[in-house]
Amino acid sequence: MTLAVMVVDDQAVVRAGFAAVIDAEHDMTVVGEAGDGAAAVSLAAQLAPDVIVMDVRMPGLDGIAATRILTGRENPPRILVLTTFDLDAHVFEALRAGASGFLLKDVHVAELLSGIRVVAGGESVLAPSATRRLIGHYAAGALAGPRDGQDEAVLDRLTVRERFVLTLVASGLNNAEIAAELGITVGTVKSHVNALLRKLEVRDRVQATILAYDLSLVRAIPPGGRG
Repeated sequence: MTLAVMVVDDQAVVRAGFAAVIDAEHDMTVVGEAGDGAAAVSLAAQLAPDVIVMDVRMPGLDGIAATRILTGRENPPRILVLTTFDLDAHVFEALRAGASGFLLKDVHVAELLSGIRVVAGGESVLAPSATRRLIGHYAAGALAGPRDGQDEAVLDRLTVRERFVLTLVASGLNNAEIAAELGITVGTVKSHVNALLRKLEVRDRVQATILAYDLSLVRAIPPGGRG
């Protein structure tokens, strides 16, 4: 199956560079390019891409607003945010808006292509430094979301094992790492993750991570380990 990818960036040279790299892959094709969020929203309605590589900061309708519109549609595309800035409030808002993850614009080509495949497969991806800074901002209370007193009611939907898996997901571990941590198979981890996503009514691991921090299920990871 060939992935249909759309590239959105207000810098034509950057946009063309990403498009060329993506289009060169045997399992991907660039179906469209846009220079701002408004054009992306309009073009996506026509082209129905599987994945949109989206810049955050653009004139007019920015990447956050465009992401919110696109992920609110039926059968939304997966959105991978690319940014020059390492996890600022704008990027975090893009994740809240429904993006499946983000990478920095200076990412290696292999990581970009892998990220597109990962989000297309229904998982999420964050730049390695992002999880650390996300945790740090949450520890400082800078990014905490609204609280409505329903914390326990939400978490009670999960089994003890699912709750623990959620803490590991929110700590930035992938399925293989979680499997090693718990001494279970990757397939079992996937089953746990799918179950907790369904019960929490979130689309992917990024949204689950945000919820875990909003509910204070996980806190800052101490230097040198998960402690």
